[in-house]
Amino acid sequence: MDTYQTRTLDGASGVELIIALYDGIIRFMHRAIEAVEREDTNERRVAVRRAMDIVIHLQATLKMDIGGKPAKALAEFYTALFALMLQGSQANSREKFEQVIAFVRNVRDAWRQATRESVALPALPHSSAVSAREHANLEVFDGSAGAAESASWTA
Repeated sequence: MDTYQTRTLDGASGVELIIALYDGIIRFMHRAIEAVEREDTNERRVAVRRAMDIVIHLQATLKMDIGGKPAKALAEFYTALFALMLQGSQANSREKFEQVIAFVRNVRDAWRQATRESVALPALPHSSAVSAREHANLEVFDGSAGAAESASWTA
């Protein structure tokens, strides 16, 4: 990760880091779609694995003891995302990857809205921003961006 990207993470709040991780999932799903279109099985697998690594990290950092219902809902969401990514990879399915993008974008936008509406978000369901920074090697900011698609799913 280059210096600029590292500085961007250093100044980010916990919620901003979660949003950045969601952006990473979206980027890797776009890479998987591109790989499907090129019939590049290896690149598809790599992209899906990287997205799954982020989901695993998000799941592992949930604070189930203090996060209550939101943490439980996020845990179920991450489990469903993981399964959908796996199905998409096994089926070589652009459509399933697009579903993942739509779902993640919708939840990411909900996090953004929550930060706009609340000065402080008490008892975030994810562990500290330090933990997310430690996992910045998940290549969240890698410079590739995909086309935007609208999402209609709500968490």
